[in-house]
Amino acid sequence: MADDFDVVVVGGGINGTGLARDLAGRGWRVLLAEREDLASHTSSASTKLVHGGLRYLETYEFPLVRKALQERELLLRSAPHLIQPLRFVLPHAPHLRPAWIIRIGLFLYDHLASRELLPGSHGLKLVGSVYGAPLKPEFTRGFVYADGWVDDARLVIANALDARARGAEVLTRCAVTRARRGANDWQVTLANGRQLRARALVNAAGPWAERFLRDHTQGPDGQALPARGLRLVKGSHIVVDRRFTHDHAYLFQNPDGRIVFAIPYEGRFTLIGTTDVELPPHEEPPPRAAIEASEIDYLCEQASRYLARPVTPADVRWTYAGVRPLLDEGGSASSVTRDYLLESQPGAGAPLLNVWGGKLTTYRKLAEDGATQLGQLLGDPRRPWTRTARLPGGDLGPHGVDIQAHAAALQRRHADRPAALVARLAHAYGSAAAALLTEPPGAEVAPGLFESELRHLVRHEWARSADDVLWRRSKLGLHLLPAQRDAVQAWFDREA
Repeated sequence: MADDFDVVVVGGGINGTGLARDLAGRGWRVLLAEREDLASHTSSASTKLVHGGLRYLETYEFPLVRKALQERELLLRSAPHLIQPLRFVLPHAPHLRPAWIIRIGLFLYDHLASRELLPGSHGLKLVGSVYGAPLKPEFTRGFVYADGWVDDARLVIANALDARARGAEVLTRCAVTRARRGANDWQVTLANGRQLRARALVNAAGPWAERFLRDHTQGPDGQALPARGLRLVKGSHIVVDRRFTHDHAYLFQNPDGRIVFAIPYEGRFTLIGTTDVELPPHEEPPPRAAIEASEIDYLCEQASRYLARPVTPADVRWTYAGVRPLLDEGGSASSVTRDYLLESQPGAGAPLLNVWGGKLTTYRKLAEDGATQLGQLLGDPRRPWTRTARLPGGDLGPHGVDIQAHAAALQRRHADRPAALVARLAHAYGSAAAALLTEPPGAEVAPGLFESELRHLVRHEWARSADDVLWRRSKLGLHLLPAQRDAVQAWFDREA
């Protein structure tokens, strides 16, 4: 017998979990199905920024930038433990863009949407400045502006947690293998053999959205449903030992018209990215995206144009890559819009909502628009609610959006626990860190990782392997030796 739902959401990335959360909060019966782990692909492979997209001003995408800047402010409030302000230094390279153009762009960036949490931009003399010290001496002036940094994979987890808390069922490692569209409902089959009946289906499979429609859906006539073409662009990043000790990031302009970020990362490292490598038309997304040697060379070369201490491939400690699904509108990969399209087919049977494109910063607005559109298709529009809502862990009580003050208060209450551990838990779990710190920690499975946290991640956050914990729910894998990472997997083999 089939289980009944209002909406089945396919895909456990940021858009899928955001939609499941919004729909469940409106009272719909929701099931989300993800074939692997949450955030196991694109949504954990971003540049870790919540930003308006300064470079999109050059292609006149003012509506997208304004929307993203509005969302940036909302997200900073909704999850202050996962999203914090980050200031960027833009060294001026006169042969690439005149200073007056940059000033105009930054003025627009400051004023396209209201700002309460972030400061405005300003000019900067790099000579004799701590921000100029890591750079080559020819860079004597620059600009500073503000955006946000985000723990992208944990943002996905937070949305999934809130979706479940509001009544959604969240399944990981359980693909939708077949979805047949009827006049009034969808017949959905999961990989575990479970049969579902849903009034509507959401295709939020990201780079696999087109493939999902082609291989796993059927219309009333038994034929696969039509799909929109996507441009699949791989973005890769490298991580090296830190190249500067201050807390600002850098935006580097490249001769090819692109930009590269250099961002403080995990205390000891610098994150450099990203590339834009377009996959050949009609090529399937790889099961696991990986950086190529040419991309490593490119990122090292571009960073070394600015940094006094060159970056070489031998310096690379870790890499990651993800495939971004972009709307196919022509032009170069770097100029293609990062906006989203929500596409339905009213009148052709039970409602279907396809999610095409999008960017991390606008996921909440995408989910709000998508949930509203589904309500209209179902004949029962319900009010949006996420604009002012906090994500799990985001209510820091008297500390408002000040995660540093929250972490300091936790440390005072748990002075017997290592400061680095308390700070990490505060940033990962926000207000929920207090409960974790009051539990007996149990054995230390790897440096800074105790059994109590592992059990929490298994019981409450869908973790099933060491990779789930070390590379998505945290970045502890970057700090551990191979034998220490193996010890975490041994714990899962033994306990989970």
